[in-house]
Amino acid sequence: MKVRIINRSTHDLPSYATEGSAGMDLRAFISESIEMAPFQRVLISTGIYIELPIGFEAQIRTRSGMAFKNGIAVLNSPGTIDADYRGEIKVLLINLSAENHTISNGERIAQMVVAPHSHVEWISVEELPDSNRGAGGFGHTGMK
Repeated sequence: MKVRIINRSTHDLPSYATEGSAGMDLRAFISESIEMAPFQRVLISTGIYIELPIGFEAQIRTRSGMAFKNGIAVLNSPGTIDADYRGEIKVLLINLSAENHTISNGERIAQMVVAPHSHVEWISVEELPDSNRGAGGFGHTGMK
């Protein structure tokens, strides 16, 4: 799929690290490093603007290495970039660790996955058909 992109950053376009990667790395485009205190939220610029085709979204996800090593996560993960959004892609990070963490210009801060989605047309009914699960919710299948 071809997607129009504007790159106002000084970094390369988002890219896949390997042939099998689902997500492209997004990099911080900031004029100076940002130190994140524990549980602090920050909105990080990327300098990237995209035009997705209708029927697709870009999901902004946490990088597993940052989460495991530093406790840094995308707060609204996955964040959604809608096909009709034309503003800059920004990433909302949170520091879930007990340590300060510094975000530097050019650092890979998130992954972006472009995926199809559907629109639904609701059909109002009075009841739903039974299923094997029924109304079983959180933890209904047990711990083992």
